[in-house]
Amino acid sequence: MFLKRKMSRLLPELKAYAIAITKDEELAKDLVQEACQKTLSAKRVPDRAEDLKPWMFRIIRNLFIDHKRREKTASEYFDSVSRLYENTPASNPAVIEELLVRQALERLSEQEREILYLIDVFELKYAEAAVVLGIAQGTIMSRISRARRALLQEVESSNVQRIKRKSLRK
Repeated sequence: MFLKRKMSRLLPELKAYAIAITKDEELAKDLVQEACQKTLSAKRVPDRAEDLKPWMFRIIRNLFIDHKRREKTASEYFDSVSRLYENTPASNPAVIEELLVRQALERLSEQEREILYLIDVFELKYAEAAVVLGIAQGTIMSRISRARRALLQEVESSNVQRIKRKSLRK
């Protein structure tokens, strides 16, 4: 309860700091809320109010950096996908296959996409992926198997639809 009181006194300063670094009031509110959640769930929090303020500012700053990284990664991904769509020679099967896989990945559930990226794209070992996701290694093995099957079904489904469209044009 004492921590909540200290945090509530800091809220105006936390929000002002978040707005200053984000230049976006909605994002700032989200960052402050997430920082408060992290503080409340942290195992060790500074005891003194004067130590809590910079500690929470640091959390907000780190959350903002993470947000910018995600934003940049998403932007780069969509830029590369856009370039693929713009420069797709219809006769290049490799490009078409890559597009089908990317589209199939987008249609998978978040959980399926995440496990595929961790294991197949970022090449984490099952044990490492288990640590990242906080689940048992056996669960990783079953999830990756299901995700690969789902991806294959999506790709095959896309391929069948592409062939049907192609035959209808003739």
